[in-house]
Amino acid sequence: MNFNRRQFLHTSSIAVGTMVLPAQEWLKKLLAPAGEMKTLRNNVGIFTERGGTIAWLIDKQGIVVVDTQFPDTAAHLIEEIKKQSSLELDLLINTHHHGDHTGGNIAFKGMVKKVVAHQNSKANQERVAVSSKTEDNQLYPDTTYLNEWSQKVGNETITLRYFGAGHTNGDSFVHFENANVVHCGDLMFNQRFPFVDRTSGANIQNWIKVLGKAKKTFDKDTIFVFGHAGDGAEVTGTYKDLQAMQNYLSQLLKYVKLQIKAGKTKEQLLETKPEFIPGAPTWKGQGMERSLTAAFEELTGKK
Repeated sequence: MNFNRRQFLHTSSIAVGTMVLPAQEWLKKLLAPAGEMKTLRNNVGIFTERGGTIAWLIDKQGIVVVDTQFPDTAAHLIEEIKKQSSLELDLLINTHHHGDHTGGNIAFKGMVKKVVAHQNSKANQERVAVSSKTEDNQLYPDTTYLNEWSQKVGNETITLRYFGAGHTNGDSFVHFENANVVHCGDLMFNQRFPFVDRTSGANIQNWIKVLGKAKKTFDKDTIFVFGHAGDGAEVTGTYKDLQAMQNYLSQLLKYVKLQIKAGKTKEQLLETKPEFIPGAPTWKGQGMERSLTAAFEELTGKK
């Protein structure tokens, strides 16, 4: 046994004794490989590591990637893709502009034929990059659309749809039609308090309608991919999860309206927040103040 391994085992045994997690679970997390590839249906699957969930299509006729997380995690995904195919990527798609979904775009520079997003998503990405002075680290979409866009890659048809402002003003649903898999981006935070980006045109009341349009457009056999999920919740699910998200947003607005009617200021609302929104108890964890703040500002027009 060499020194490094002996030192690792000694340190691990001490650490395990002080961890809340059982030893096996802690070691499993410590030794887990970077990123995870999981096939969902046909040749479509997801990659999870750090940031928003990535979806992919990899087959003998083409490659498509939806969202890119960060440069380091995108590099891990590229390694996994190269194990299965030497083809150039046909499409890189961004569901929206946030850095945990587009930060890894730059890792695909020179490797992809086309980068696609909603026109507002591209505008938001450019605006944020300029304000944060990160223009040199961006790979912007070269193809944008307004309401719907579609392209065939091999035997699969990929269709992007925009149903209006929700999480931002540029969120796309990305549908792999033959596999019937839909990436929702951050229009879906499964059992996790969402980020409502009002600086980028988010609108909670319309978000509820957007999810309703999605339920009508896709069917009960659709596998939905979510941008994020809470502890113990899945990053994939069914139309019932979209219904649950609709309910959360509706109950959020209902709760905040009642607090406003009772004369609460935003500061008082945040001080007295409950553990969860009444009527939506499965949405838990950190970040509830983001939802409350966004709802208050939307309903009152105040910041």
